[in-house]
Amino acid sequence: MFAPHHKTDEAGAQADASLINKAAVSLSSNVYRGQALKNEALELGYVPFFGSSELSRMDPLHPSVLADKYDRDYQPFLLGKPGTQSLSQLMAMQTFGNNLDHKKVVFILSPQWFTKQGQNHQAFNFYKTSIGDISWTLRATNTKVDRITAKRLLKVAGKGGGTMQRSAWKRLARGENLTGNQRAYFEARLHVLQNEDHYFDQLMVTNRMVKLAKAEKQLPATDNNAALTRLADRLGKRDTHNRFDISNAFYRHRLKPAGIRHFKNSQRNFDYRRSPEYTDFELVLNQFASHHTNTMFILPPVNNKWAAYTGLSQTMLRQTNAKLKQQLASQGFTNVVDLSNQGGQKYFMSDTIHLGWRGWLAVDQHVKPFLTQKQPTPHMHIKDYYLSKTWANHIVH
Repeated sequence: MFAPHHKTDEAGAQADASLINKAAVSLSSNVYRGQALKNEALELGYVPFFGSSELSRMDPLHPSVLADKYDRDYQPFLLGKPGTQSLSQLMAMQTFGNNLDHKKVVFILSPQWFTKQGQNHQAFNFYKTSIGDISWTLRATNTKVDRITAKRLLKVAGKGGGTMQRSAWKRLARGENLTGNQRAYFEARLHVLQNEDHYFDQLMVTNRMVKLAKAEKQLPATDNNAALTRLADRLGKRDTHNRFDISNAFYRHRLKPAGIRHFKNSQRNFDYRRSPEYTDFELVLNQFASHHTNTMFILPPVNNKWAAYTGLSQTMLRQTNAKLKQQLASQGFTNVVDLSNQGGQKYFMSDTIHLGWRGWLAVDQHVKPFLTQKQPTPHMHIKDYYLSKTWANHIVH
């Protein structure tokens, strides 16, 4: 079990450590929306792993399982579920305050986020964190980044933003300050929410420790890459007996009931190269730069056999990946793990779009040294161009 970097009194520390260990892998919505548990976890040395649906697939090669089994010097704190994208993650980050300053972070970036519509409205409002929304609102100033953020929040949240919140965001979008009454209201409301989070939300943490323990039991006794690779191949071979080389359970329960033939060429018009998500992602990059975080970005692939069947363009996927890498590299974000060309590797994917046995192992081979070894200080230089609609609609060849 992960040992915190420091302790208070022994009995209290043990209780807190148990709860935070549980919260770190829980993927509970209230933990995602909350503040107290996440900040205590960061202070104890946990590492934020931002992502979406891939984080929930806890097979033995999952980052949380490997780190816990082998008592590594870090433990992931998982932040993301199906539907969380850049704007959701941006607002969740507000709950950390300045606790992200100079921290290491892992961010898994899915190409499927970059649709024509961008962040789904319903998903955003479901995961919307009132503590994060208000924290951002109180900190916002008349900068280009904050004006664009306010406009995106208004558009994506819609009526889900609430009357008082929307009124404040409209002022911020115009470059105006909050009124005295607005500031007083949000400060009082934030105080109430933080108290509720501290006393109540910690009691509602999904317990996934049994899954974690079950997955750990399948791992070899020592942290050995060759042994882990053999295990990945054995598990992948055991669990993929279908023409797409994906999890049998996913194939039986998700694809077959819907009728496989209905997916034929169903994605031939999908295009991830033009999307408002590029603007939202740039807002996230601004956030990381402002906190001087050292962030590792993971670019996962799509299952090649599934892409061929559904007509998903490999050229489009390559250009999407190139665009994301340009947006990162040209602004000084150099820790990028590009796995996008591994979609044809055996046992790399667990299903159509999610990392599997060898996929997680490939992630681990980059994440482990990044988190356990001293890293150079990143030199980030944010460019306003990447906030523009021109970039959002630009195709990188």
